[in-house]
Amino acid sequence: MTTAAVLACMRNEGPFILEWVAWHRVLGFDAVIVATNDCTDGSDALLGALAAGGALVHLPHTPAAGEAPQDSGMRAALAHLAQAPADWLLHIDSDEFLNPRSDTTLPDLLALGQDAHVIALPWRAFGDSGHRRWPGATIPHFTRCEGAPSPDTTKFKSLFRPAAFAHAHDHMPMRPRVAAPRVVAANGQPLDPAPLMSDKHHSRYRPSDIALAPGRATIHHYAIRSEDVFRLKSLRGDGQGKDGTKYRIGGRWHRIANRNEAEDRSALRLWPTTQAEMARLRALPGVAPAEAATLAAFEAARARMERPA
Repeated sequence: MTTAAVLACMRNEGPFILEWVAWHRVLGFDAVIVATNDCTDGSDALLGALAAGGALVHLPHTPAAGEAPQDSGMRAALAHLAQAPADWLLHIDSDEFLNPRSDTTLPDLLALGQDAHVIALPWRAFGDSGHRRWPGATIPHFTRCEGAPSPDTTKFKSLFRPAAFAHAHDHMPMRPRVAAPRVVAANGQPLDPAPLMSDKHHSRYRPSDIALAPGRATIHHYAIRSEDVFRLKSLRGDGQGKDGTKYRIGGRWHRIANRNEAEDRSALRLWPTTQAEMARLRALPGVAPAEAATLAAFEAARARMERPA
C-alpha cells in the first residue's frame, strides 16, 4: 500500500493547528508531522497532547545558529521518516491546505506520480475576504481568492518521494539520490526537473503552461487570513530565518497574496467532516485546555499589538 505523510514546520501557530491537522487527516494522510521550534504561545503543549492521542507526530527541534528553522525542521522530519518510512511526503506550511479536485482522492493524486519522484502542486492565493479580525476558522470564512494563476506570482509546493532526496526546502526537494528525478504536474504531464538539481532556492516548475494548467489538486494558500493575523506574523518571523518586515499591510507581499477578485468555495465540501474531526481531536486528553491556552496567548498578543503607543 502506498503511504503518504504531510509535514509542516510551525512556530506559534496555536489558533490554527487543530483545523490544519483535522483537514489533512480527513484527506487520508497516513502521518501528520509537525516540527516546531521556540514556541511561546503554548503550541508545543497542544501538539504534545495531540501526539499523545495518536493524531500526529510532534518533532520539537532547535535550529543551529544561522540556520533557517524550516531547514532544521526538515532534517528532523527526514530523520523521523528514516525510522518510520512513507512513500510520499508533502511539505507545506500551516497556512496551506491541500485541496484535491472534488472527484479526486489522495490515492488518485499519488497515482499521478507512479513513475515519478515529484508531483508539483500550484498555489492558489486566498485573500482576507474582508476580515479585519480573526473569525475563528480558515476554511469557511476565507473563500475569496485570485482569479487565475500567473507565472509571475504563482509558486509551487511538492509531493515527493523522501527516499529519493537528501533534503528539501519549503517549495521542493533537493539533492536527489537518483540519477534522473522525474517531475509531473498535477495533471500528470512531465515537467523540467532542473530546479531539483540546484542548491538554489527555486519555487517554480516549468514549463509554466503545463505546470499551471488545471490539475487534480492545488494548494490553497491562506497567506493573509485576517488583518490582525497577518500583522502578528511579524512577531513570529519567517520560516527561512528572515525577519518579519514582509508582514506589513500594504507591503509588497501583502499586495501579492491578498487576492479577493474571485471566489472558490470548493473546500467547503469537506468542512463538515473536518469539523467532526476537530471535535474528536478536542476530546482527546489535554487537547481542549491546551488549545484554549494558545487562543488566550493569541488574544493577548493581539491586544499588545493594538495598544496605542
